[in-house]
Amino acid sequence: MDFLWVLMVFGTILFLGLSLLAIWAVYFHLSNTDIPPKVSQPFKLRVLHCLLIMLFGLVAVLKKMRLSNGYDILRSVMDGIPPGKDPHLSITNLILDGLPVRMYQPRSPCDGRRRGILYFHGGIGLYGSVDAYERVCRHIAKNSNSLVASVEYRLAPTNPYPTQFLDCLKAAVHFLKNVEDFGVDPASVIICGDSSGGTLAAAVCQSLVSRPDLPKVRSQILIYPFLQGIDFNLPSYQRNGRMPLLSQRHVVEFGLQYLQKDLALTSKALKGFHMSKEKRLKYGKWLWPEKKPEELECEDDAPTWPEESADEVFEPTFSPLIAEDAVIRQLPEMYILTCTADVFMDDGCLYKKRLEDNGVKVTWYQLEDGFHGVVYFIDHCLFSFAGARLGLDSIVDYIKSL
Repeated sequence: MDFLWVLMVFGTILFLGLSLLAIWAVYFHLSNTDIPPKVSQPFKLRVLHCLLIMLFGLVAVLKKMRLSNGYDILRSVMDGIPPGKDPHLSITNLILDGLPVRMYQPRSPCDGRRRGILYFHGGIGLYGSVDAYERVCRHIAKNSNSLVASVEYRLAPTNPYPTQFLDCLKAAVHFLKNVEDFGVDPASVIICGDSSGGTLAAAVCQSLVSRPDLPKVRSQILIYPFLQGIDFNLPSYQRNGRMPLLSQRHVVEFGLQYLQKDLALTSKALKGFHMSKEKRLKYGKWLWPEKKPEELECEDDAPTWPEESADEVFEPTFSPLIAEDAVIRQLPEMYILTCTADVFMDDGCLYKKRLEDNGVKVTWYQLEDGFHGVVYFIDHCLFSFAGARLGLDSIVDYIKSL
């Protein structure tokens, strides 16, 4: 009886605790979130966001109790329940130059060698894995009849920046050097990534232009990529600053965690205090092409961070948008997907303009009812979104056109 009494008390406390957490999550969501009318299935997105808020609340409690660092729980949740076997694909886990890689090989016949797609998953460099993006890679491999190699690069904060970029670059170099061993046409290699994986894909493609010893990359596919950490107040940041899953403030907070900076700097970064007048003048033609140089010249100096350096933000491996023209004009053609309800939409549009201005062919797809991270939810049962299939079908159509 004593055991049953303790169990009932524990169950009651747990129920009350989860109920309070749910009420707080709904209140927080309604107080801090705006969803534009164009976004499809908004109720489903609201429910998903409330569950995510509850998860972060639970993680915060466990961190306070020193029962978890939070990363392991969030990564496990993002990995989700693995899908069942797919008879149309041969899936193999390999180690390439010390890095785990999962390869998806279609079983359908192919005339000659296949296209090869190197995929870098999203997750802000802190989360994500090949398991988390299993459904995305399966969809691309099966529907485009291409080999997809998903790279398990190491995550921060255990492995600080730029480990993630160096891992992806190493995987790309190894893949390109041995491309024929995988049954892939050396002239048909594509580098792809979503969100922070899109950042990595863009940075890797930029680094490979100086490697004449390797086959030239056929194309880069960037899915709602983060491309600059200089201005967090571009119009799309302001318009979508209170969107679920990735708000304006979340971008800065996650970025600071990724770079292992103090989160107390968030408000300063949002105000642009990490960017001097000299930097505004240097990068203004790419970030604010509508402004004349004299307009930037007249802007007052913003106070800088006296306690920390923000030099990493101005490296092309972190902000590929600000790479020099000499690098940009050598890049392979690009497909870029942007979402209307995404803080990163302007990053993508500005990068598109930079490549086009330098004579690089660009295919742009704007997902009008999409939000950041939508592609991740392909085939996620109750939490699948129509935009995920629309976006991935557009990507597959582009791959098949190459």
